[in-house]
Amino acid sequence: MKKIMIFLVLMVFVAVNLPQGALAEVKVGILAKRGAPKCMQKWGAMGAYLTEQIGDKVKIVPLKFEAIEPAVAGGKVDFVLANSAFYVGLEKKMGVKAVATLINSRKGNALSEFGGVILVKADSPIQNLADISGKKFMVVKKSSFGGAQMAWRLLMDNGINPETDCAEFMMGSKHDNVVLAVLNGVCEVGSVRSDTMERMADEGTINMADFRIINQVEGDFPFVHSTRLYPEWPMAACAQTDQAITDKLVTALKSMD
Repeated sequence: MKKIMIFLVLMVFVAVNLPQGALAEVKVGILAKRGAPKCMQKWGAMGAYLTEQIGDKVKIVPLKFEAIEPAVAGGKVDFVLANSAFYVGLEKKMGVKAVATLINSRKGNALSEFGGVILVKADSPIQNLADISGKKFMVVKKSSFGGAQMAWRLLMDNGINPETDCAEFMMGSKHDNVVLAVLNGVCEVGSVRSDTMERMADEGTINMADFRIINQVEGDFPFVHSTRLYPEWPMAACAQTDQAITDKLVTALKSMD
């Protein structure tokens, strides 16, 4: 099998009493932060691998930001992989339980953390966080942890409310859209998660030299970022998910390489 460059490290979790019975199809909902096609490109191989390993068909279900909660609430997925902010809310409201944590393998680095990036065009007069006040600012979605909330916290800590202190506050729906909006002058400042720009550059969509990072943090982390680092995405079992299916999936994830 072609080596899958996305790995999951198992967490210790408390088993819950869940209904028993085999599932004809196991649905794994995944936050499609760059859109459904990119999501399937990244995660499709994992679905095929898990299908082979657990003996039940595993279907990857790309979900938009606004579709995560309804999909879990409506029982449309059995597992969900999304950012930590989503997980905290889903655990409290709907009883999901974490079974694994994403390890993002990129360019030989196994990363269990990620950060937020605040970007401008290379020739922008914006030099620091204070300069963002009064400018056109775009995030991915308010619910995007890496594409909004991390930068939001940083700006608020520095006395800037993106919604009220910027000339215009916009949402791009996808990380790629925000980067391209900055490049094309639709907005003056954008916020995306770390590794978005490097992926787009690797794909030939952008040139990193056309951008500059505001409040860039130096260190060993291999991708540009403006904020502190936060834990990567948890994978969670939904409340209705058969415990036997969860156990099989966890075992299969352990053997991924």
